[in-house]
Amino acid sequence: MRIYQEEKSRALKKTRNVLVKFSEALLFPESKQQAPEYDSEVMGRDLSQNLRNESRWSQAAVLPSFHCPMSISDVKMRTSIEKIRSLRLITAIKTPYLPNGQIDLEAYDNLVNFQIAHGIEGIIVAGTTGEGQLMSLSDKIMLIGHTVHNFGDKVKVIGNTGSNSTSQAISITEQGFAVGMHVALQINPYYGRTSMDGLIAHYNSLLSIGPVIIYNIPSRTSQDVPPSVVETLAPNPNFVGVKECGGIDRVKLYADKGIVVWTANQREMHDGAIGDMSAVSNLVPGLMRELMCGGKNPSLSSKLETLFDWFSLEPIPIALNTALAQLGVTKPVFRLPFVPLPQEKRVEFAKLVKEMGREHFVGEKDVEVLDDHDFIIVDRY
Repeated sequence: MRIYQEEKSRALKKTRNVLVKFSEALLFPESKQQAPEYDSEVMGRDLSQNLRNESRWSQAAVLPSFHCPMSISDVKMRTSIEKIRSLRLITAIKTPYLPNGQIDLEAYDNLVNFQIAHGIEGIIVAGTTGEGQLMSLSDKIMLIGHTVHNFGDKVKVIGNTGSNSTSQAISITEQGFAVGMHVALQINPYYGRTSMDGLIAHYNSLLSIGPVIIYNIPSRTSQDVPPSVVETLAPNPNFVGVKECGGIDRVKLYADKGIVVWTANQREMHDGAIGDMSAVSNLVPGLMRELMCGGKNPSLSSKLETLFDWFSLEPIPIALNTALAQLGVTKPVFRLPFVPLPQEKRVEFAKLVKEMGREHFVGEKDVEVLDDHDFIIVDRY
């Protein structure tokens, strides 16, 4: 046990050192005293290896709280806001787990690679679909950094770093940019709701740090971010656009005003939205890209309609987690409070896959109908 603890301590210390050095290099690019020379490829490889080693012990390093907003010029040097605004199909990626409830980086990498191979342009890390609300802050920063260093040259990495606490959102967002994310996804404060003036002040604090996409999903926050707030924030040079879940009329309104808007509803993707931030694309990225980028396609839309309906049986990510387990892409592990869909719905999914064609879905294994005892439900993670 003593040897185990010593080895664990060494790995954690090494990972923290790698993260801090990388963060200093990003935050202080012109200061040789504060940012020692480093090889980004080597450092990225070291970071990823240490993160993989560290996952064995269910721990993750967390960056110190810098509270040092990045300048607009620094952010724009790393990635053009216009490039982010041009993204058509973005996957809100699933976070897979090991039987002990910790993040399964190997399965995660395989899932991201499949997305990239089928033309996905961006990845949302630790979003609603990725169960960011069930992650420790250190795990969230770990996963953002891991995604950047392994895939950041192939896709844009969007970190879900919002919070209902402005102070916490600032801290997580600074750390997310420090490990290299391209843009932050920021939900409005939920549960402890604020006024419209409070919303504007909250978002202005975050816009001072780096590029931001505002995330409006009233069904989950119980408060709408109205057009008046978005239009007030839009002139800020770090304002990228809106992920809008308020319906077709709202999407069209922003499109008419020249505000970049993404939808999270596949049925609205051709109603003025520049693109789709999709959860379904975890399962069928190729078909979703064809639907998004190939223009209106009634035949394909009809083919996917049954999948969309099945996917919406329960709140995200319950159906997705069940489906990926049945496809053998992830281990059948659920973190509570989420549990699998019931048996009859699993049977429906297996039939659906066979009807649509297994080749359209992620992974290579045959779809299975898992029994209740096949699933691992974890309440401590």
